[in-house]
Amino acid sequence: MFHKLEQVEQRYAEVGNYLSDPKVISNQSEFQKLSKEYSDLTDIVEAYRGYKRLLSEIEDNKGLLNDADEELRDMAKAELQRLSEERELLEQKVKILLLPKDPNDDKNILLEIRAGTGGDEAALFVADLFRMYSRYAERQGWRVEIMSESPTGIGGFKEIVSLIEGKGVYSKLKFEGGVHRVQRVPKTETQGRIHTSAVTIAVLPEVEDVDVQVNANDLRIDTFCSSGPGGQSVNTTYSAIRITHLPTGLVVSCQDEKSQTKNKAKALKVLRARLYDKMTLEQQNELSKTRKGMVGTGDRSERIRTYNFPQGRMTDHRINLTLYRLDTVMEGDIEEVVDSLITHYQAEILKSEETLH
Repeated sequence: MFHKLEQVEQRYAEVGNYLSDPKVISNQSEFQKLSKEYSDLTDIVEAYRGYKRLLSEIEDNKGLLNDADEELRDMAKAELQRLSEERELLEQKVKILLLPKDPNDDKNILLEIRAGTGGDEAALFVADLFRMYSRYAERQGWRVEIMSESPTGIGGFKEIVSLIEGKGVYSKLKFEGGVHRVQRVPKTETQGRIHTSAVTIAVLPEVEDVDVQVNANDLRIDTFCSSGPGGQSVNTTYSAIRITHLPTGLVVSCQDEKSQTKNKAKALKVLRARLYDKMTLEQQNELSKTRKGMVGTGDRSERIRTYNFPQGRMTDHRINLTLYRLDTVMEGDIEEVVDSLITHYQAEILKSEETLH
């Protein structure tokens, strides 16, 4: 580990020198690439330097254990105890920082929320979850844009797809994909019985043309009039777009914009993300044996979370985390869940790395 950290520190110094080179500064693409690398290495290098300072302090205090002054020896013992605890925490932090980084972590995401079993109640919960994630995004300083939606007449959605843009969006929300179950008494329920409904969430990293090549000859593009809840036509111009990717059969529709061009651009963005996701899932399936026991990011059929309204609790089944503050969770206060999932995932990766070595 120390050899690797020394190499990282050397590279950090090299990149720092390059960034002050006029030739590099004049080459914008190279400058941006090196700036990102420098930024990515900063946390590791700072943690390593802090760790080295800590080791030096430990050695200094060990030297005081043989001092003639008893009070000084006692102080050194107490300080060594504190420093050794700090050392363990810092070692863990450095190990986590050295883990291979998910290449998608810095990307924006397409968040797809779809109603599953439960009819109108599931559609209403789609709207509730969209609101929850929108509030969370607001807390993080992210931007949310609706890409496509299929509203129902009672204020819910059969499906809503949104683009969430900001720093580290995918790294925070990548574990939200899966089946979210809700248990509550629907507004339409006269007997007061609790119903169980389900909603499926997919979290797809936003991808560009360079990530996924889409051949225009592989696309069938249809135009139609936009429709509102219940299917009624809301305008008479053919501004809505439906794109079918012929090789895979994937279909994407978009009708939110009044402009056909804007709808087409949004639909292509969603299509690229779904194609990239399909390709990634196929690769993950081949590596499924090595991922056994980890928090999954791809299995859409896995029931990951339950929102129980009568008991005011939210439970994430993957990490056995239960919070008895469902009201604040639904208002977007999900930081504790997000952080717990990231910590669990990192621990699983560390375990598998240690097993391999």
